Amino acid sequence: MGKDEKRSVIITGAAGQIGAELSFALAERYGADKIVVSDIRDDTEGRLEGAGRFVKLDVLSKDEFSAAVRRNNVDVIYHLAALLSAVAEGNPQKAWKINMEGLVNALEVARENRCSLFVPSSIGAFGPDTPLDDTPQDTIMRPYSMYGVTKVSGELLCDYYNRKFGVDTRGVRFPGIISNVTLPGGGTTDYAVEIFYRAILEGRYTCYLKPDTSLDMMYMPDAIKAAIEVMEADPAGLHHRNAFNVTAMHFTPEMLAAEIRKHIPGFRMEYKIDPVRQAIADSWPNFMNDSCARKEWGWAPEYNLESMTADMLEVLGKRAAEGGLEI
Repeated sequence: MGKDEKRSVIITGAAGQIGAELSFALAERYGADKIVVSDIRDDTEGRLEGAGRFVKLDVLSKDEFSAAVRRNNVDVIYHLAALLSAVAEGNPQKAWKINMEGLVNALEVARENRCSLFVPSSIGAFGPDTPLDDTPQDTIMRPYSMYGVTKVSGELLCDYYNRKFGVDTRGVRFPGIISNVTLPGGGTTDYAVEIFYRAILEGRYTCYLKPDTSLDMMYMPDAIKAAIEVMEADPAGLHHRNAFNVTAMHFTPEMLAAEIRKHIPGFRMEYKIDPVRQAIADSWPNFMNDSCARKEWGWAPEYNLESMTADMLEVLGKRAAEGGLEI
């Protein structure tokens, strides 16, 4: 489908960091009457008021999932329900169940109802044997984390459903996502969001990653842009599907702190290393090569480290001045 065609969309995990902002972006693009927002959390409906119709949904129940899709005449599924990297490592069995059984249900629902399906992957799909610099689109993927294992498995499974059953599956490998709206939910790159809140509220931050840990990052507006654009892309131009490398910037905690000091000169950075999240970060690329996404569907980010930092501090600073900033 092209961008001018009205789609009927369901978002699973709509209360999450990406899901919440994606829900409102899709409502603006296609009309709120075309959007179904779903999550297992009880507080989701109030938080997403205006983004579409709310359905409380456990993605581990295929019957619930299928009923929601059929009842709302859905033709596009954004399947975001999953446990993130740090949380998944704390409970790997639960992560496998939610991330994989939920995905199988999404794929089956998409197959049975002829839906297109977006499933996000991650830099977590790579591992320590992957080339760390300029990481290719097609390369060795042997992750050490359960989160990474589910992401690689998910990519392969989505490709299988595309080849075997013709399901229109697509995805991107997201780097760390930085948002000025939704708080992080247990990822390895959460520091890159938390640091802004602490800088404004306290003038200092204690980082759980080493100062020279380089990771790919992306500002949320670009993440939303990527998720929508890959689903609107002409399938004839897609050689890859599940999933495209996409990135916008890469930096270390110390580089981010230095950029923040340009706006808050007295900002202080301290370090208390979390060995679990540090080990995960060390197994991920320093920066990815996203030339395939640029070539196959015109991917181009709009924010870099400087513009993202300035915008984050402006938005959160205004919220703090109004007494509405907390973490």
